[in-house]
Amino acid sequence: MFEVQNYFLSIILCSLAMICWGSWQNTRNVIRHPWRFELFYWDFSVGILLLSLIAAFTLGSMEPANRTFIQDMIQAHFRYILFAMLGGFIWNLGTILLTAGIATTGMAVAFPIGGGIGWILGIVVNYIGQPEGNPFWLFIGCAVIILAIICSMFSYKKRSASQQKSTRGVIYALVAGIFIAFFYRFVMMSVGFDITPSYTGGALTPYTSVVFFALGAFISTLIFNPIFMKHPVEGESVTMRDYFKGKPKIHFIGVLGGMIWCLGQVLSVMSAKAASPAIAYGLSNGAPIVAAIWGIFVWKEFKDAPRGTNRVLAFMFLFYLIGLALIVYSRYV
Repeated sequence: MFEVQNYFLSIILCSLAMICWGSWQNTRNVIRHPWRFELFYWDFSVGILLLSLIAAFTLGSMEPANRTFIQDMIQAHFRYILFAMLGGFIWNLGTILLTAGIATTGMAVAFPIGGGIGWILGIVVNYIGQPEGNPFWLFIGCAVIILAIICSMFSYKKRSASQQKSTRGVIYALVAGIFIAFFYRFVMMSVGFDITPSYTGGALTPYTSVVFFALGAFISTLIFNPIFMKHPVEGESVTMRDYFKGKPKIHFIGVLGGMIWCLGQVLSVMSAKAASPAIAYGLSNGAPIVAAIWGIFVWKEFKDAPRGTNRVLAFMFLFYLIGLALIVYSRYV
């Protein structure tokens, strides 16, 4: 398997992961209506599982001096497999809720709120699990990100006041953030950083952990997505008959969205050893910045917002960027 050992390289890879995690939702926006997010989510889950297998049989199996994916599967213990799958299960429930929030409030609001809460709470959880980096600067960065979340919520309040939109999406995003905050720690609990072929301790390589994470996410989709289909957050209920009416292009775009997200997961997990789980998660989960950029400048979600909203959004970006910089800096001091 390919291993990342350099901190600078890990920062680059986590930055790419941040772009992936902040951009996958664009595939949903490209499809637009009448393709509902519940239908989109089936293809999204398949894309995650597909990319995890591609990564496992390529990056996860190169360099014969290290353990390959098949060798890792043979020595894997059920306890570590369960940790990875539980991480996928929890993450997927949070992401379904986040997608529901995006469907009702827009990408520029739901993602910064849900992703932001998942970001700061996840950093705390991962730091407690493996305390690396300077806690002062790490948590100062978290505090600044909280300010960014407040700005995001305030910007939505200004927009919804003028457009008379429901606040349900904000609630979905808040709950989603809590679920998302814990998934990465379970994934890291499944990973062992001894990657030699002779290792028999049962812990997984990062690539194998992503495969079982993806499997847990897919099982979670089988359980929760039918509930959202029957009791939707918007519009009438949908069925699997509606899903199979979709054109191949629509299904392909959904699968692509899942592959984009899973690529970010692969890049983040493979960088965790060099950067530490808390910092790798913190850097990768700068996704709300990317999502807000897409939502504001590409999808024009605030074009009809009242005067003063742009100033609030500018502060949101500023606080996110400062918080992200402090998280990176915490590894150096």
